[in-house]
Amino acid sequence: MSERTKEDVFSRFTTKTATALGHPGVFVGAVAILILWAVSGPILGFSDTWQLIINTSTTIVTFLMVFIIQNTQNRDNLAINLKLEAMMLELKVTNSKLYGAEDEGEKDLQRQKDKLRAAEEKDGVRD
Repeated sequence: MSERTKEDVFSRFTTKTATALGHPGVFVGAVAILILWAVSGPILGFSDTWQLIINTSTTIVTFLMVFIIQNTQNRDNLAINLKLEAMMLELKVTNSKLYGAEDEGEKDLQRQKDKLRAAEEKDGVRD
């Protein structure tokens, strides 16, 4: 399987997984599992195994979800940046610093924001 195909498969998988897991029914199911786990505590004597079940389960789910969420966010951010740059080109924006803003540090971004705000106030764009 080529590298491009692996990325496509992973992207499709993460998108479908994130969509499915973001459904309210999945949340209700997770709450139901937690309630069943809590109710089973007295039956199992609040044993170490009882605690280990929830600790291990939540750790594994959290670990895997980090990668799914990060992948979907990375693609969303790239898509948004692409769309914004296309709009900026269409509007003939000449500020070259804006085109690579996602690669700038926080201080540089704050400086750019301050410059834009000053220009807006100068032009009477903001009230």
